[in-house]
Amino acid sequence: MLVKEERQKTNDRGSNQNEYLASSIEERLKMPKLKMGIPKGSLERMTIDLFRKAGYQIGMGERSYILTVDDKELECLLIRTQEIPVYVEKGMLDIGLAGYDWILERKARVKKVKELLYSKQGLGKVRWVLAAPIDSDIEKAEDLKGKRIATELVQVTKDYFRKKRIEVEIEFSWGTTEVKPPHLVDAIVELTETGASLRANKLDVIDTVLESTTWLIANISSWEDPWKKEKIKNLAILLEGALNGLGKVGLKMNVPEAKLTKLLTSLPALRKPTISKLSEGGWLAIEVILDELQARELIPKIKKLGGEGIVEYPLNKVIY
Repeated sequence: MLVKEERQKTNDRGSNQNEYLASSIEERLKMPKLKMGIPKGSLERMTIDLFRKAGYQIGMGERSYILTVDDKELECLLIRTQEIPVYVEKGMLDIGLAGYDWILERKARVKKVKELLYSKQGLGKVRWVLAAPIDSDIEKAEDLKGKRIATELVQVTKDYFRKKRIEVEIEFSWGTTEVKPPHLVDAIVELTETGASLRANKLDVIDTVLESTTWLIANISSWEDPWKKEKIKNLAILLEGALNGLGKVGLKMNVPEAKLTKLLTSLPALRKPTISKLSEGGWLAIEVILDELQARELIPKIKKLGGEGIVEYPLNKVIY
């Protein structure tokens, strides 16, 4: 009898566990999801670092193109940046991060949610430039009439020359574009941040074809969905805040009240520094946000002015 009762209890526990697992799976299936494309390649590391500062931990999954993320409402896929605008337009992805250059190149109809000024090497824009050999007679775009140009950005390059009414032959380049002039092509349109690769291959920049930044983009139907739109907008706030915090630190200090005016002339605050009185008479507490490089210049000055309790701390996000 006791054995039967124990077996029944075991069966009941097993049944309850199976019911719990089934309901748990069902709940997860019902949970709304936002499918997001993370750019693979040059923007990959910077993008994942930006998400980390925004509060999201993204890691590699068992399959290289599926990423893990500590938000059950997000599903992340690692995809070439050139393909993200197309997948977002078609609804295979709800949102993605892609360069403005590839949004134009693929002529993708998407909602541009937020411009994020970062690139492979840090903050700021990148340029697609028209470049030709330094020792050639090519000094301006018009000098390329009837000549051959190699680029990955074919459609944008065609639009550039069409607007200038210059007839040229444009061919798609599969990479290492900067080594092709003058033996294979007459000029190139290539992406550059510092210009180092162009200089190394003895190429001179003739003109800027396009300036590009990273954009958070959304599928138009996804943007019209209230839950998804709110999730996307919140994500945009956090990513922009994380971007604003890059390279910046907070600085706290206690200074004599008599030295305040002199100190304020040295503080490059984002707005105005926060100033409050200490319980000890004649002293003030000051807090300010500034560039990290400025902090190393400022801290010795504060010390010379009699400042005490100086604390520098990193910032994850700055929301304006």
